[in-house]
Amino acid sequence: MPFNLPILLTWLRIVAIPLLIAVYYLPAAWATPLERDLFATVLFMAAGFTDWADGYLARRWNQTSAFGAFLDPVADKLMVAAALIVLVQLGRTDAIIAMIIIGREITISALREWMAKIGASKSVAVSMLGKVKTAAQMVAIPMLLYYQPLWGMDMAQLGGGLIWVAALLTLWSMGYYLRMAWPEIARRSAEK
Repeated sequence: MPFNLPILLTWLRIVAIPLLIAVYYLPAAWATPLERDLFATVLFMAAGFTDWADGYLARRWNQTSAFGAFLDPVADKLMVAAALIVLVQLGRTDAIIAMIIIGREITISALREWMAKIGASKSVAVSMLGKVKTAAQMVAIPMLLYYQPLWGMDMAQLGGGLIWVAALLTLWSMGYYLRMAWPEIARRSAEK
């Protein structure tokens, strides 16, 4: 397993996951609800920054690796899943939203793995739609973690609306990837 700064940043993102959850289990005397929300928001945003930074540095310093390419999306998906579960527990988003987003990530990850195994991974390469979906959820989740008004804006309402947009984009992007893979799926099914 290679070890370099980009991989360290990815590991830090994974280490942040239990911290994000644990902050909501701190004794009431240790942190106010606002302090918990602020810490969770900053932690999630820092994790998002490391996601950008590890990819940028790996490419810039020519430190890309198969292990890094595997670990990076796993860390991303685990962080988003953990945040969504926390938000459901806090009553700040619906379980259906979490199920759509997490279910899509599992489905598309499995599809990509299968398509790579059969040599057709280009059919399900990351699309612009997938990037827009990711951007929507990466803005909505910190808003919902913070949940308090900020600079005159209602973060709860904005985040709540944006997470629904993210869920719709999630379904749309899943349909897109499945449609791109369908010819290969149909061909393989017909061979059996």
